[in-house]
Amino acid sequence: MCLSIPAKIDSIDGDMAIVNVGSVTYKASLQLLEDVKVGDYILLHTGFAIQKISEEEAAETLKIFEEFEDLNKQLDEEEKESGKRIV
Repeated sequence: MCLSIPAKIDSIDGDMAIVNVGSVTYKASLQLLEDVKVGDYILLHTGFAIQKISEEEAAETLKIFEEFEDLNKQLDEEEKESGKRIV
């Protein structure tokens, strides 16, 4: 299974881009895509932009990631309170 994350293109230099996910920036190869520009959203996988997506798709996916993060925090708290490891 592959995991990619939505990222916004901040700048482009040849076949490379600087993209951001929230407040974190990454380098991304654009060699697999055509017709991308600054401001576009892409799916980033292991340093490669693998698909161009809409801003709406990016926002929805990031919202789901936040929900998972909240759930993980809740499970961590429950684990601390019970003194048991939840698997």
